[in-house]
Amino acid sequence: MPCTVVFTPKYRRKAIYGQIRSDIGEILRRLCEHKGVEIIEGHLMPDHVHMLLAIPPKCGVSSAMGYLKGKSSLMIFDKHASLKYKFGNRRFWAEGYYASTVGLNEATIAKYIREQEAADIALDKLSVKEYSDPFKK
Repeated sequence: MPCTVVFTPKYRRKAIYGQIRSDIGEILRRLCEHKGVEIIEGHLMPDHVHMLLAIPPKCGVSSAMGYLKGKSSLMIFDKHASLKYKFGNRRFWAEGYYASTVGLNEATIAKYIREQEAADIALDKLSVKEYSDPFKK
């Protein structure tokens, strides 16, 4: 059964952009392939990773996530050594993750993950407020 997972860089830093973004995507794809985990949909946002995964029954969600986060962190620091000054201790990802199983609405969740960044940008444009000075009449 597919499940959706979300995890973030340490201190929720907006660290996933540019070259590191494509490297993280490639690293996560390779690690999932090695573990037999199918990536149905995935998107790297600047401050989090959102993926829809089909994890085999022999490998639980917690062991798959521990493997993905642990190995990818080491591989990211091997490829981008300058990150150790920002993150230290070779821990790129924050502790914990969000996971939820997906039932009949798999297509809806896949579409949301695919279009999440565009929706966030549109929402940011709509939420710009004109602030007025409360002391002026």
